[in-house]
Amino acid sequence: MRALHADTGYLLYRLGLRSGQLFNTFLQESGLRLRHYAVLRFLATGEGALQRELSAQLGYDPSAIVGLVDDLEKLGFAERRPAPDDRRSRIVVLTEDGRAFLRDTDQAGQEVTDELLTPLAPAERKTLHTLLLRVAGNRLA
Repeated sequence: MRALHADTGYLLYRLGLRSGQLFNTFLQESGLRLRHYAVLRFLATGEGALQRELSAQLGYDPSAIVGLVDDLEKLGFAERRPAPDDRRSRIVVLTEDGRAFLRDTDQAGQEVTDELLTPLAPAERKTLHTLLLRVAGNRLA
């Protein structure tokens, strides 16, 4: 029988947990969690998204998205607006305060990643990132 750490899938799972713990610790002061941060980062890539798009793209349950967006609205980091092409639908958009929060946390977020990847040289980190993107393919989008 193989040792547990010989299983790449298990190692990825454990590193994902550790990464989440580090990010949540970093975000704790703001009152946000990694799931909120992921929504903000996704919203920063475009002009807004329907909640069902957020759910599909981030892999979160639709009911969880409602709560996350509610939290972000309370903080003034996101808001719901009528969708331009369908007034019955609402899109979630990043506010200027949300953009400022992301700018202010960029360096700290990088420090979390650096802590997680401390054992790797810069070239190895780049290789790891490239390999993870290839493994993920379009399964994370």
